[in-house]
Amino acid sequence: MSNKYDVVIAGGAMAGATLAMALDYCSNHALKIAVIEPFLSDSQSHPGFDARSIALSHGTVEILKQYQLWSLIQDHATPITHIHVSDRGHAAMTDFRAAKEGLKAMGYVVELAEVGRRFNQKLTSSPNIDFLCPCSVEDVVQHQHHAAVSVKDESGSVSVLETKLLVAADGADSKSCQAVGLEQLSHDFGQVAVIANVKTGEDPNGRAFERFTEHGPLALLPMSDERSSLVWCMPPERAQQIVKLTDTDFLSLLQQEFGWRLGRFTKVGAVASYPLLLRHRPQIVKHRVAAVGNAAQTLHPIAGQGFNLGIRDIATLVDSLLENLQDVGEYANLNRFQSNRQQDRELTITMTSGLVHIFSNDFFALRLGRNVGLGLMDNFPQLKSPIFNRALGVVNR
Repeated sequence: MSNKYDVVIAGGAMAGATLAMALDYCSNHALKIAVIEPFLSDSQSHPGFDARSIALSHGTVEILKQYQLWSLIQDHATPITHIHVSDRGHAAMTDFRAAKEGLKAMGYVVELAEVGRRFNQKLTSSPNIDFLCPCSVEDVVQHQHHAAVSVKDESGSVSVLETKLLVAADGADSKSCQAVGLEQLSHDFGQVAVIANVKTGEDPNGRAFERFTEHGPLALLPMSDERSSLVWCMPPERAQQIVKLTDTDFLSLLQQEFGWRLGRFTKVGAVASYPLLLRHRPQIVKHRVAAVGNAAQTLHPIAGQGFNLGIRDIATLVDSLLENLQDVGEYANLNRFQSNRQQDRELTITMTSGLVHIFSNDFFALRLGRNVGLGLMDNFPQLKSPIFNRALGVVNR
């Protein structure tokens, strides 16, 4: 193992692992890459590969295919063929169907723990990638032609890696970004996401649901074995009560909030919760440093855009770095990356935050407005196109 690299990636979860393998593949193995990851992939405490499921958009799947990564997880992915959007207690609703757009699926649902196992296996078998785990970034010092990254291993000893480029893919609380002064802005939505896998009387059969309630949005994503992945957003005080309910009471309340479109809820797995914040860095590059994924922005899950936006960060960064493989961390590469990401990031952040404020309250005027909007979309398909395309991840990056 060397201490000099072309690229050092802080964080080896979905974003970091995808970036490492994409760079290795697209550069034709010309780059020396290190990935620094604090958590063992089979650890239950790994925050990037926990019990959650995520939806990969059509656009994300196409990007993963470009990097020869989709084949690693395709057999594990559950297709989303139909999305039903409704407002609890009101008649307005709309549907998005893959078949109408000539697609097999609008996206796919994967379980992070299984994706983590497969990506980790691929990562550790790549000869041009050093996977340093469990290790953590302790400090970053920027020099003219390289960045010096201090790395601490599990024994507590610290070594220094020299790299032409450090990529922060170490989550919203990125120590790498903090070390180089990449400012983060934060907005508290005043909501908590309660997550669990649930089983229903009817097989979801590719159907996803987004249901807006007076407490916040409730989403169900289709999984295998008649299961769905639940993301249930609500005020913190309500979440504290709900996570303490017995399984029977939890399912009963969920039935009341969601309705009967999937029949009776019959089983719930482990229930967890986390606060919902918008956190983003207006500037995602510094000298010899770039940020991607949750280190660049963490979104509300209302439209399932977070990871898919992060994948577009990665794709744009890869394209930018390929312009000069001799010095991937040069200013022109990073400036190109920052510039090319600006519009997509701003539009997606604005859209997601706007949906939260419109659909997460019971004010009469907003309730009326959103029901009129859902009704118009259902009757005038051309109004769906901008929202549908962004949900598909079919946007310029």
